[in-house]
Amino acid sequence: MKKARLSNPLALAVLVLLFERPMHPYEMAATLKERHKEASIKLRYGSLYTVIELLLREGYIAAKETVRDGKRPERTVYTLTSIGEVEMRDWLSDLLGNPVKEYPQFEAALSLLPALTPERVAEQLEARIVRLQREVERVRTGLARAAARVPRLFLIEAEFYIASLEAERRFVETLTEEIKEETLDGLRFWKEFHSARSAGEAPPSLESKANGNGPLGLADHHFHPRQATDGEHHE
Repeated sequence: MKKARLSNPLALAVLVLLFERPMHPYEMAATLKERHKEASIKLRYGSLYTVIELLLREGYIAAKETVRDGKRPERTVYTLTSIGEVEMRDWLSDLLGNPVKEYPQFEAALSLLPALTPERVAEQLEARIVRLQREVERVRTGLARAAARVPRLFLIEAEFYIASLEAERRFVETLTEEIKEETLDGLRFWKEFHSARSAGEAPPSLESKANGNGPLGLADHHFHPRQATDGEHHE
């Protein structure tokens, strides 16, 4: 029976580091920070040691030797095992080739968006657009500095982050415009709901609008854009 794959990207980072050369945990953390990988992979020393213990238990890494540098405490140097190298290649290939279901906080907020008034939502989205643009500019500046010293190959994740921010900004700009210009499907119900609550009246039922042609487009309760369609399965 095939082992369940670890899900913490930090574990994959450890395997990749040890694929380069044997290291002790302090060197692993220092290398990730020096390469600014903590911007893409959450790095905490406590989590790092937990991950190392898990990888040891699975047989993906092994203790090679114990070293001491001057008066510093002894440090265990770890090496990648043959099955660890196979796991590293398979895991990285899987992440690159197969989209995985994730739960971004902004997506969660969008799914609950009607709980705020349209005016409040538009206000917050406009503020988000400004912050997204500032973040794009900040990352572009850092990327330009890094590109003078580091080959583009090692900066791809920053380019992806910028592309993701810009795609989100375009989406938010369009959504904000539709709300403000009152062209968003379902906006009438949205306004009626909050008007009724403000007047102390019973708000219209959400389910009454989900009748197949309702403005909220909830007729198919079995569909969600992040669910796999027929013939697709993302682990």
